[in-house]
Amino acid sequence: MSKVVIFGTGDIAQIAHFYLAHDSEHEVVAFTVNREYLSDRTFCGLPVVAFEEVEQHYTPGKYTMFIAVSYAKLNQVRTEKYEQAKAKGYSLISYISSRATHWGDTQIGDNCFIFEDNTIQPFVKIGNNVTLWSGNHIGHHAEIEDNCFITSHVVISGGVKVGKNTFIGVNSTLRDHITVGAYCVIGAGSLILKDTQESEVYTTPGAELSKVPSHRLRKL
Repeated sequence: MSKVVIFGTGDIAQIAHFYLAHDSEHEVVAFTVNREYLSDRTFCGLPVVAFEEVEQHYTPGKYTMFIAVSYAKLNQVRTEKYEQAKAKGYSLISYISSRATHWGDTQIGDNCFIFEDNTIQPFVKIGNNVTLWSGNHIGHHAEIEDNCFITSHVVISGGVKVGKNTFIGVNSTLRDHITVGAYCVIGAGSLILKDTQESEVYTTPGAELSKVPSHRLRKL
């Protein structure tokens, strides 16, 4: 059990507070943001302090930290805050839902946010600062490098390697034994069947609007 300061005061920070309060042994004691974004002194009923001076209020070693930030700028914002917190001397906790399925010896780094209903098979390696939103399948011997953000209901098949700072959208599927390059964006519903190169973007067409209104659909 540790006393945790959460970086952020947005939706993800609020979600992190909820999960840590209801499904962990950690105690959230405060929030922190950069001074320029410090508009309120409380959030979720707890104090908010400027990140520039957080160590004066919550000493590293006595307190830990969790960076609760989205995939903004291809995960770069979360990566920067993670590195800055480390430079200040903080240990970063990870949250792994009690409702996620995994083996106790799975390699999972720090500042990971792993939601409910993730299935993580044997011999998987997950780096630092990785978010796995709810309901994903991570196949055996897969490797997810640092700073990735995997949304919901993604299938990462066995033996896949996902390069650092990659974003994978909802309902995407990656076939087995391929490598996804670093800094890639895999759009929602994509099917990736071969290796990708660094910084590539994959998207699928959205649903088309029919010219026929719903009340004229006779066979529905």
